[in-house]
Amino acid sequence: MAESAPAAPARSRSPRRRAAEGPTSAEERRAGQTELLGHRAVELSRFYAGKIETVPKVPVRSLHDFSLWYSPGVAAVSRAIEAEPELSFELTGRWNTVAIVTDGSRVLGLGEVGPRAALPVMEGKALLFKFLGGVDAVPIPMQAKSPDELLAAAEAIAPAFGGINLEDIASPKCFGILEELSKRVEIPVWHDDQLGTAAATVAGLLNALKITGRDIRTTRTVLLGAGAANLVTARLLLALGQEPSALTLVDQKGILHAEREDVDELSVRNPWKYRLALRTNGGSRSGPLERAVEDADVLIAASTPRPGTVRPEHVRAMRPEPIVFALANPAPEIWPEVAREAGAAIVATGRSDFPNQVNNSLVFPAVFRGVLDARARSIPDPIVLAAARELARGAEHKGLSVHHILPTMEEAEVFPAVAAAVADAAVAEGVARQRLSHDEFLARAKALMERPARLVRALARAGLTAPMPRGRVGQRRSV
Repeated sequence: MAESAPAAPARSRSPRRRAAEGPTSAEERRAGQTELLGHRAVELSRFYAGKIETVPKVPVRSLHDFSLWYSPGVAAVSRAIEAEPELSFELTGRWNTVAIVTDGSRVLGLGEVGPRAALPVMEGKALLFKFLGGVDAVPIPMQAKSPDELLAAAEAIAPAFGGINLEDIASPKCFGILEELSKRVEIPVWHDDQLGTAAATVAGLLNALKITGRDIRTTRTVLLGAGAANLVTARLLLALGQEPSALTLVDQKGILHAEREDVDELSVRNPWKYRLALRTNGGSRSGPLERAVEDADVLIAASTPRPGTVRPEHVRAMRPEPIVFALANPAPEIWPEVAREAGAAIVATGRSDFPNQVNNSLVFPAVFRGVLDARARSIPDPIVLAAARELARGAEHKGLSVHHILPTMEEAEVFPAVAAAVADAAVAEGVARQRLSHDEFLARAKALMERPARLVRALARAGLTAPMPRGRVGQRRSV
């Protein structure tokens, strides 16, 4: 398992070799569909030349209006902000604008591809921010040679934004960048690979525990992978009442515990991992994954995107009706049907083509809607937990089941409620500049989150958005 970058993709194999190794036809179909989607994405990216653009939001009836929006009228707006800097959240679009900052050091399942190759991913993120959260987001891939250089650049652009979303930055440097940047700027800073994935994981786990009749305080949990997502997941589980002695983290060297031979090195290289090693002490265990999963209730894998990383015997070694989250993308650590055949009661993955998708897209649009509406200064863990709890409650509206522990992206009514819960938590934590009632936050979130879909439809009807050309995959759907 790699904690700072995914494993290199396997080289293509001949049909004879693959047949000898016996891949299932389902695996081949999934690989084929992924390849087709990739070809189609390149085709459409060339056709549209990017996913987002800037559109004016004010009337321009004649050239005279430019004297209002620009010189000379704009000088009065600048003077007002100079006298009272907080007015930048009222007199400009800063209140609803987020920077998506990356150095391209750990992009999706691709690894270190650099800032240029990271740009299409950041554009996609900006599209999700707008369509799902009503948030204006600007992709900013940076050619940064060091964490300090990235930090300085992110701090320098902060006056233009209401929040900063750090994206696809390798572990462990992502932890230090998030912590330090949060101290330097008075706007919310979020690293989605840490906080978004962890919040979605916790939300799904809360409902999985409820369905299987478990309590977090008496549950034995194993986290496979000690990178960005799982280290924060561990922190949130401990905040929810998970006993440290019942929490076991496993990395590529085995169970993480206080006496492991590399623990002193970790204190320098990865202090976040080191602190958890001391606090959990491996759940009083040491050794490989096989030892960690014995009599465990929950296995959350966020590690190597390779089926077989978690094997059926690992699931069978767990307590009856275990919960298995296999979250690696594009391929989970164990296929869901294999985990269920081995006895898993509830299985979740990071993929949309299986039930129970655990994905940070369920979290970040609503979280930023909430913190922007509250004009929050930061995002402490209680806000993250408020998002996770409300997301978990949202799944109950449709009914909890072993195949529905989280809302899907189509259950749009859930996400304004998450945004309002986040804004409420920002007020409760004392980090909100704007304090509204819950109903006011909810109404505001609904209005802002519903607007982009109407805008997209209006642009399409007016012929200002080109119809999607037909292709082999990805049939056109109404929005």
